[in-house]
Amino acid sequence: MKDVLIIGAGIVGTAIARRLSRYKLSVAVVEKEADVSMGATKANSAIVHGGYAEAHEKTKGRLCYKGRIQFEQLDRELNFGFRKTGSLVMTTDPEDLPKLQSLLENGIKNGLKDLKILEREEILALEPNLNPDVVYALYCEGAGVCSPYEMAIALAENAIHNGVEFHLNTPVEAIEKKEDGFLVHTSGGDFESRFVINCAGLFSDRVDQMVNQPTFHIRPRTGEYLLFAPGTGKALNTVVFQMPSKMGKGILVTSTYHGNLLLGPDAIDEDGTVDRSTHVDRLYAIYQAGFHTTSKIDPTKFIRSFTGIRAVASTDDFVIGATAVPGFLNAAGIQSPGLTSSPAIADLMAEILGEQGLILEEKPDYDPYRAPIIKSGKQPRPFSEINKLLDIPSCPEKIICRCEQVEEGTIVDCLHRGIQVTTVDGVKRRTRASMGFCQGQFCRPRIKEVIEREYGIQIDGRTDVEKEGASRVTREEFIRCCKERQEQQ
Repeated sequence: MKDVLIIGAGIVGTAIARRLSRYKLSVAVVEKEADVSMGATKANSAIVHGGYAEAHEKTKGRLCYKGRIQFEQLDRELNFGFRKTGSLVMTTDPEDLPKLQSLLENGIKNGLKDLKILEREEILALEPNLNPDVVYALYCEGAGVCSPYEMAIALAENAIHNGVEFHLNTPVEAIEKKEDGFLVHTSGGDFESRFVINCAGLFSDRVDQMVNQPTFHIRPRTGEYLLFAPGTGKALNTVVFQMPSKMGKGILVTSTYHGNLLLGPDAIDEDGTVDRSTHVDRLYAIYQAGFHTTSKIDPTKFIRSFTGIRAVASTDDFVIGATAVPGFLNAAGIQSPGLTSSPAIADLMAEILGEQGLILEEKPDYDPYRAPIIKSGKQPRPFSEINKLLDIPSCPEKIICRCEQVEEGTIVDCLHRGIQVTTVDGVKRRTRASMGFCQGQFCRPRIKEVIEREYGIQIDGRTDVEKEGASRVTREEFIRCCKERQEQQ
């Protein structure tokens, strides 16, 4: 009998697992995919939001800032990658000033103390490459960027280190309410647990309805992104948003934590089955919208497109807390700013569990620290030096990925941290191997070879996208589209 069973290993499920790992509890996580962070967590804007955009009356408005202020300490403990950059909501229309003032006032209600409205000269001093027609911007000093999948991986590894069980490739099939808890039927066997927390993302309404009458439903909202080559993120110093709409925060232009320029997302509510394909018309529209922010966007530096899918609840808010069935808790409908809010969601879930009778006794040997996989601040070496290490016999110093200069020792390290990593993309998310300009054309077979040698198993060497059957706009296709559209103008 477990004390708590968590369904779903995205950023929210792993944050809750790590939060509960500090107590003398038996905790397990079940996840239908082959790795953690496989849903919205692996494909989003990676922004640690300020906390001013969501209405104070909503749960997500009250939790965003509470989560944001934990990121620096969490990164010190878990080494997943967070950088405070500040953010701007910019406008070139003087009539937007009242809207920016409303955002500022809402942010103050949500607890923020680092907001102010800047005028043109102040803005351009902060962001010289911004559209020179900018007139006003709301500046939030404490916003930033992180690596969300690396964060979820770090949370999971630390939770495992502190005694939490993770069961991957284990979809939930049914849940029975018992007198003393729940019997959760999965493809990997049955789990008995006193409490169940539903963090199933896009499927959280279905999981909830295994035990409850319908009270909310989830509608997927897709958003496509353009990612540019490493180093292109130097064009901007902050996260830059355009004016938000009812569909979200609008097109943003930012540097990723690792220095790539990122544009997106658009927002389309979907019906029925959703895939993660990208579409050249949508991407070109995002690309064009990006020029409203900055002219420093070079289409020849485009390397990848991807689609994120947000779990939008019919309540238009997070669905968090106890349900009509005692012991069954929801953490559902976690769309933006779910990443930023995740530490505060974990705190809230622990508080609710305590209110429902779970004894939260601290472990004297709880260890909050997790060593990094990627060593930050490491400077690229000359390619003449790298080339000598490409085809040497197996050793920790052998270079597996030449674009990102990832050594074999780093890949071996990521494979032995409590989660069996059985996909090339799982290694990519942990080490950045195959995230460079060639997008894995060189290193994917080499990664596969290391995985198979370390585990003594055969794996499917295809990428996640290939397995899903999704199609992605290629670099050549996007550049050709840009050239054709420009010729038509």
